[in-house]
Amino acid sequence: MNSFPIIRVITKLIIPYILLFALYVQFHGDFGPGGGFQAGVIFASAIILYGLVFGLPAAQRVAPVRVVEKLIALGLLIYAGTGVATMLIAKGNGHGEASQANFLDYESLNHNISWLGPLSGQHLGIFLVELGVGITVTAVMTIIFYAFAGREPVAE
Repeated sequence: MNSFPIIRVITKLIIPYILLFALYVQFHGDFGPGGGFQAGVIFASAIILYGLVFGLPAAQRVAPVRVVEKLIALGLLIYAGTGVATMLIAKGNGHGEASQANFLDYESLNHNISWLGPLSGQHLGIFLVELGVGITVTAVMTIIFYAFAGREPVAE
């Protein structure tokens, strides 16, 4: 795309707004349409657009493959860690018996972490789960783009 300077300039102007919209969708997901999956796709679309216009090596300099791979694991750890933490908190404080300690049971955060307040525990749990989903979806979409864009042409 070196011969299309208008596309390159417009892409540089648009990408910050795409990223800002992704953050809005991520943080507004508790109260309206949106959430981690949608925000992750929007965030990855900015990286993919950058890669389409400026080339795969430029996109990989912005989001290196090894960092993207680690982000996949980090998102999963945040998601699963929130679920396991809710189970351990419910069991540890004696409010939940073994059958009541459910994975991603935000009620345990409401009742067992006093400094959060009565409803903040549920918001914290949802926020952490959505954050984990957003990070993982962004990283997976980006790594899929890298895999397809980095393929060598097949000789016929």
